[in-house]
Amino acid sequence: MTRVVVVDDEELFRSGLAELLGATPDLDVVGQAADGREAIAQVQAHHPDVVLLDVQMPVMNGLEALGELRRTAPTTAVVMLTSFQYDEYIVPALRAGAAGYLLKDSSADELRRGIRAAADGGAPMSPLALRRLLDVVGDRLDPAGSGAAALVAGLSEREREVLGCVAAGMTNGEIARHLYMAETTVKTHLAHSMTKLGVANRTQAAIVAHDARLPLPSA
Repeated sequence: MTRVVVVDDEELFRSGLAELLGATPDLDVVGQAADGREAIAQVQAHHPDVVLLDVQMPVMNGLEALGELRRTAPTTAVVMLTSFQYDEYIVPALRAGAAGYLLKDSSADELRRGIRAAADGGAPMSPLALRRLLDVVGDRLDPAGSGAAALVAGLSEREREVLGCVAAGMTNGEIARHLYMAETTVKTHLAHSMTKLGVANRTQAAIVAHDARLPLPSA
């Protein structure tokens, strides 16, 4: 059973999401919070596996709460929720160790899969959202791209191919089919790449790939 805390200042959205997730057999919503400060208290009280954390909130916003949660609850995966109205918060959140992000208009299945992926150590992200994010932030990530390019140059050819697929928002299963390899092999290549790049999760790896102008896979 995956334990979840839902954090959002919009009560209707928060309660509806909690009800939706609570009806899923393998998910247990153990707490809700309306701001970052309440989120920290709920995590301390319930020790969830995953926190769904809104970005823009009163009292303490999601980015501030993320920093505190990474310090006080390092084993809890924090997934940011966003409607892309506040793009300036997203990259700092990913850099600060958010496991990933989900759009507020994601389907119920996407939300469930995202939570499960985060609980398993993955980095849930909508492929469309990832592409849009990278387009929006563009050169703000690493204008020269030189540092990231040097890191990516240290990867093997296969590791770069996998990383390019990650940057395109592909899942491990999609990457395996695209590159004609076993999904376990994809996971191994990605794990090695993340270690070499010095990143904590899949989303940060995708950002490095974008910084380095790594070619995305062709259709």
